[in-house]
Amino acid sequence: MKDAARIEAFLEMMSAERGAAHNTLESYRRDLEDASATIGGGLAAAGTAALRAYLDGIAARGFAASSQARKLSALRQFFAFLYAEGLRTDDPTGTLDSPKKKMALPRTMSEADTGRLLDRAAAEAADPALAGGDAIAALRLHALVEVLYATGLRVSELIALPVAVAQRDDRFFMVRGKGNRERMVPLSARARAAMQAWLAARGKVPRFAESPFLFPAASESGCLARQVFARELKGLAARAGIASGKISPHVLRHAFASHLLQNGADLRAVQQLLGHADISTTQIYTHVLEERLMRLVNDHHPLAD
Repeated sequence: MKDAARIEAFLEMMSAERGAAHNTLESYRRDLEDASATIGGGLAAAGTAALRAYLDGIAARGFAASSQARKLSALRQFFAFLYAEGLRTDDPTGTLDSPKKKMALPRTMSEADTGRLLDRAAAEAADPALAGGDAIAALRLHALVEVLYATGLRVSELIALPVAVAQRDDRFFMVRGKGNRERMVPLSARARAAMQAWLAARGKVPRFAESPFLFPAASESGCLARQVFARELKGLAARAGIASGKISPHVLRHAFASHLLQNGADLRAVQQLLGHADISTTQIYTHVLEERLMRLVNDHHPLAD
């Protein structure tokens, strides 16, 4: 059996047994066919040294660490399949090291820019003429940005909030996030006020009356599309004098976390508020803690210059 037939059998297994999506299967196909064409003697018969040389060659060709990791993952799954099917008696990928990826710092906003954004949203909610005269859209956008910055919700969690959250008018509410995990998040006084103003305006729109969502829309999901919110947020940023290319709903989530840490919050508390299952995910914000510790030493150590 040649490489092409083994690759095809592997892809059939991934589709039938694991339900891999079409794009995933095509990605595996490209990666495995590239390895097969590059490694002399055939991919299925390759040893650890040949695979390591192939991966070193990928790095030399300028592939990013993420691309190298993806190709290595495809190879590992392919050889695991060959071993399980009895087509190999060993797995040559077992001792291959994953490429080290540089930790990307999250894009965030300064407290000053965040304040300008929220103030602009509040001004437009009070005077819709500042944003084209659509009072409903202005009140909704104000509620969205205030709640997002107050809670650090994922955009998918924000747009799917039930209307009951606003009807209760509590300082805290429960949200169900990734992995079906529930967590408690706080609401600032500003966020609650913006939410109540939106709830009152929402109640005057007949097509929203029966919707269970706080931010309903005539969409397949029944709630506001994340793309619509992202587009409106960029427009708000531009009107506030902030580069729209630097802002997104996720940037506001990062700002929530970064500003908490800058002002003394504990990393574990921020983990719980963001809904991260593992503290290692929250550790992308440790650069904020490092900056805070440096300031602490520089401001208070008796020998600091």
